Amino acid sequence: MNVKGKAIKYGDNIDTDVIIPARYLNTTDKKELASHCMEDLDKDFHSKISAGDILVAGNNFGCGSSREHAPIAIKESGIALIIANSFARIFYRNAINIGLPIIECPEAVADAESGDEIGMDFNSGVIVNYTKNKEYKAAAFPAFIQAIIEKGGLVEAVNADIFGGTK
Repeated sequence: MNVKGKAIKYGDNIDTDVIIPARYLNTTDKKELASHCMEDLDKDFHSKISAGDILVAGNNFGCGSSREHAPIAIKESGIALIIANSFARIFYRNAINIGLPIIECPEAVADAESGDEIGMDFNSGVIVNYTKNKEYKAAAFPAFIQAIIEKGGLVEAVNADIFGGTK
């Protein structure tokens, strides 16, 4: 599995309250959540991104509360991958569980700038910054995580494995 998109870059300690403000947690509508994604940090977030783009961030991305709404809002916004120096552990689990690929690669983060064309091969763990003509090696996703991501999340993967995708 491969992704390629334009980078949008933020700094350290982007918490779940910034990703999706608490005032919008009264809905489970994914499109509604996406429409408010990052608005307290960057009111122009939605005008900067296109489906398939890659969010790049510093340390401790997704810190704060354990709300699953945060990775849902990001994924539904069209972000195809998040590359960060590090993630809050609960955010990491929530992201994989809803099928949002996230990867730690400080070298790629350090070199990336908003607007760079970036891609990743999930099988090899190779990240390419096409704008800067540089490659970085991250840990490849294990096969079971790739299966979860490809099927759209943990629930979908389990349903596909147990019920053949019919439940």
